[in-house]
Amino acid sequence: MFKIIITLVTLLFAVFSTVPAQSEADEIRSILDERDEEIKELLGPEGTDYTGEQREMIKNMVNDIIHYRSMAQFALGNTYDEISEEEQEEFVDLFATIIRDNSLNRLEIYRAEVTYENIEVNNGSAYVETMAQLENVRTSVDYQFERINGEWMITDMTIDDVSTAESYNRQYQNIIRRHGFDALLNSLRNRAARAST
Repeated sequence: MFKIIITLVTLLFAVFSTVPAQSEADEIRSILDERDEEIKELLGPEGTDYTGEQREMIKNMVNDIIHYRSMAQFALGNTYDEISEEEQEEFVDLFATIIRDNSLNRLEIYRAEVTYENIEVNNGSAYVETMAQLENVRTSVDYQFERINGEWMITDMTIDDVSTAESYNRQYQNIIRRHGFDALLNSLRNRAARAST
């Protein structure tokens, strides 16, 4: 009898422990679905000419669930902790400006049909595997999510097995090794200035 009770308790615990993870997976999928629908609606039919206001709205929809500070910290590596708070703030702002500007390079990619391959949630982190298909081209697009201040935020995106954060990390570390952090910061300032014009 005691063994039966233990078994039942174990089974009940297993069932109920999967409920939060499942509901969180549904929440994350809902966030991505709503974002995808809003972007597609704003894009309209192919060949549409976009006003500056529309482009800014698309940029916000694409990027507002990205946690730039987390991605920027990973991209800068140990150097992030070695620079001043003022430099940290400027670096994160410049990094965000560049990422946001890059998101408008190819607006047609946001017309792709997205299917969900897998969503894994574990202790405030989640990994989402999706497949985006535009015409006959299929591209794997995966997201690393973290729950930050009660909200699910993207901290990395992996496109065709290439991590965004890791790519920037390799670029930035190479510049820092060769020329130092100040050279990197000046380069980012110039790129951000071009993005703002």
